[in-house]
Amino acid sequence: MTTPLLISLFPFLLLIPALCFSICHANSNVLCIQSEREALLKFKNHLIDPSNKLSSWVEGGDCCKWIGVVCHNSTGHVHQLHLAAPSPFDFAEWDAYRQSKLEGKINPSLLELKHLSSLDLSNNNFSSIHIPKFFGLLESLTYLKLSQAQFHGAISHNLGNLSKLQYLDLGGNDLKSKSLQWVSGLSSLQYLDLSSADLHKANDWVHVTFKLPSLLELYLSDCGLEDVPSSISVNSSKSLVVLDLSGNSLSSVPKWIFSLHGLVSIDLSDSSLEGPIPDYFGNISILEVLDLTGNSLNSSIPNFLYSLNRLQFFSLSDNQLQGTISSAIGNLSSVTYLDLSENQLNGQIPLSIGQLSSLELFDISENQLNGQIPLSIGELSSLELFDVSENQLNGTFPLSIGELSSLKYLDFGYNLLEGVVLETHFSNLTRLTTLAASHNRLRFEPNSSWIPPFQCERIELGHWHLGPKFPQWLKFQKKLSYLDISYAGISDVMPTWFLNLPTQFEYLNLSSNQLRGEISYLNVSNFVDLSSNRFIGPLPRVLPTLLVLILSNNSFSGSLFELLCNSSSRKWMVVLYIDKNLISGNIPDCWNHWQGLDLLNLGSNNLTGKISPSLWHLNLTMLNLRNNRMFGELPSTLQNSLHLVMLDLSENHFSGSIPAWIGDKLSNLAILSLRSNNFDGHIPHKICDLQFLQNLDLAHNNISGVIPKCFNNLSAMATTNKTNNFVFATFVVADFFFLNALLVLKGREDEYGSTLGLVTSMDLSANSLTGEIPKEIGSLVGLLSLNFSGNLLIGNIPDNIGNMELIESLDLSMNRLNGEIPPSFSNLNFLNHFNVSYNNLTGQIPTSTQLQSFDNLSYMGNHLCGPPLTKNCTAKGIPTDIANNGSSSEGSKVNSLYVSIALGFVMGFWGVVAPLFFIRSWRIAYYRKLDHIYGKLCVFWATMGM
Repeated sequence: MTTPLLISLFPFLLLIPALCFSICHANSNVLCIQSEREALLKFKNHLIDPSNKLSSWVEGGDCCKWIGVVCHNSTGHVHQLHLAAPSPFDFAEWDAYRQSKLEGKINPSLLELKHLSSLDLSNNNFSSIHIPKFFGLLESLTYLKLSQAQFHGAISHNLGNLSKLQYLDLGGNDLKSKSLQWVSGLSSLQYLDLSSADLHKANDWVHVTFKLPSLLELYLSDCGLEDVPSSISVNSSKSLVVLDLSGNSLSSVPKWIFSLHGLVSIDLSDSSLEGPIPDYFGNISILEVLDLTGNSLNSSIPNFLYSLNRLQFFSLSDNQLQGTISSAIGNLSSVTYLDLSENQLNGQIPLSIGQLSSLELFDISENQLNGQIPLSIGELSSLELFDVSENQLNGTFPLSIGELSSLKYLDFGYNLLEGVVLETHFSNLTRLTTLAASHNRLRFEPNSSWIPPFQCERIELGHWHLGPKFPQWLKFQKKLSYLDISYAGISDVMPTWFLNLPTQFEYLNLSSNQLRGEISYLNVSNFVDLSSNRFIGPLPRVLPTLLVLILSNNSFSGSLFELLCNSSSRKWMVVLYIDKNLISGNIPDCWNHWQGLDLLNLGSNNLTGKISPSLWHLNLTMLNLRNNRMFGELPSTLQNSLHLVMLDLSENHFSGSIPAWIGDKLSNLAILSLRSNNFDGHIPHKICDLQFLQNLDLAHNNISGVIPKCFNNLSAMATTNKTNNFVFATFVVADFFFLNALLVLKGREDEYGSTLGLVTSMDLSANSLTGEIPKEIGSLVGLLSLNFSGNLLIGNIPDNIGNMELIESLDLSMNRLNGEIPPSFSNLNFLNHFNVSYNNLTGQIPTSTQLQSFDNLSYMGNHLCGPPLTKNCTAKGIPTDIANNGSSSEGSKVNSLYVSIALGFVMGFWGVVAPLFFIRSWRIAYYRKLDHIYGKLCVFWATMGM
């Protein structure tokens, strides 16, 4: 959060005399006092100094020249100690930062420094000790900074004796205090930071802190403070200008805040605030900083906030604000930081935004804004960050963006922008370092000789049309470390120059294009996604630091040996996807250096052999070996994979029985698919102990026995509350990486990704299961798909299956079930796939919207009647043909006689006539024979007449 300039400089103003003194001291001949030198050496001897930064602190040396020591110019007394570890600027400096931290104990010899006025031990590691009580005896202290030094325990009340103290910073430690009464003794205090201390029992914090007569800045963020009565009286002077109560549980803005008329900065972010934004903020006209980020405020943005024309920092992000952004926003003439992101704001971006001439940051991402980006954006000459991503903005990308010569960060991704982007859109963006614009409908095809005016570190143009040629202009991006040009319509050979760029990528996503060729080496440190292209050849070599490698859906061939066994240690890799390729051979047994691997997908290749023993040394969350040619029984070492959430071994040649330890040891399983293998034996009852199991697929095996009654213990299938979605996600490279799985539902195979946690299914089809369907199945009310088809099940369909009201697919076909379809099936209002064909079911099909919507194929091979079948039912629900045929035994006998006579006649008649009708030679011969017989009869009759 930004604070007003003079206030934010306060700590440094206190240090200016020290800096001046140290500069002057460089030419001074003053030697430090021997007793103080000895005190400092005792202090050093109790410290652990991993980086040896106190190497200049030696016996006999001039302590005034020691690092971190400042002496008084005239007296030589040690005046200040600055031993803070320097904060790292980036991840690369993190190791050096950790090494620079002082550790150990703090010796009371510091009490010998009678003139010590400033002590800074911040950013060190004193994790095993409390703040020393003797600090309260350092009477000359005016400045004490112990922040982020990992002190713990109760705050010593002796600190309240430091009556000269002006600056006290204890923030960022593991401290606690039941009362802040000790603070009342700090009569000279101007700056107080107790952030992250546990003050939930310190009910006196308001009374004490606001009575400090000189207090200018108060920081009590993340202190466990709860609602304070709004009627409380604050008897404070008008000195307080900065108030930070962020990260507490206030639920509403305390009204006494608005009696502090001198406030210039208010930070109430992440404070559990609810309801509308209070009107009282409009009365603090001198306010320069207002941060209400991360609450549950649910009103529109009130107009009075637009009148605070001294505001420099204004953030309402991550709330539930609704309505439009008023054109009055143009009145915030002093604002430099404006963040309205992550709300529910709608309407258009007002044109008056162009009046904010001092604006440096503008973030309205993750709202519901529509319309076009206003052309007036081009008037914001000081703008450095512009983020309108994840809205519903449409129209074209305005040319005026190209006028923002100060712009460093540009993000308009995940909108509905369309049209052609020109080179002139970027003509003046010489300082641009981030271009994030994925998921729009934009086309960018610059001249092949175009050289961008910027040097970006991050480019995201996924779902743009950049092809068909590979973008040549990327050749000139010498600082590029993050690149996403997925789904970009590129159909080209991967250029050699791109693979040989001098820069090392952290993130590279070229997925879902038509890139082709071989790749021998990938110079990427964190994340690679080359999936859904046409790459061929052996798998590429990668850096040992790589966290994610996704090569799915290509034509990579050869073995896994080079990648797995002949490479540097892979202990950092978390995700490895090589599914849907042409990889062959065995899975090598060299997984011992892949300890960090979490998700492994080798499905849909040509892998053979048994499962490698060392594979089970990994703490995998997902293992997918589906659709290969692997065989053998499941090794008992599989039970060591205690963290497995998804196990897919389907469409292989695995055999043997399903081991009981799957249910006993793999207790976190949510997806278990052993489909289309050669497993036999019974379903182990231990599977019923898998309380997180949401998808069970044992279809197309040789499993026999009965369906376990204990299936009602599968609690994830027995609940309608789908709250388990993040079980299927792994946090990788600052984002969630969702598992994906192929599931057979509704008679077809589909891939599920981010919605996988919402799907529940059970498929036991095409086995040899016997017995009845247990009535306990009806308690699995969270199931969306149930398939028991193609077994040897008998008995009636349990009536309580009708309780499974969320079910969308139900298949009980090709069994030996009898009885009626339960009337309760009329409750299944979400059914869109239903099949009970080829059983021995009888009676009337229950009436419901869904059951009558299926065709005859869903019911054939039974003795059912009623719609949607054309066969009618009697009043008793019996098919009419059965009723008529079974009216009486007498009628049955008579009908049988008539039927026999008729059949005999028909068969006899057509047995003679049909050949004559269809075979011409027979017909001629037959008539010749008749003519011959007729001639003989005529002769005979003539002879008799004579």
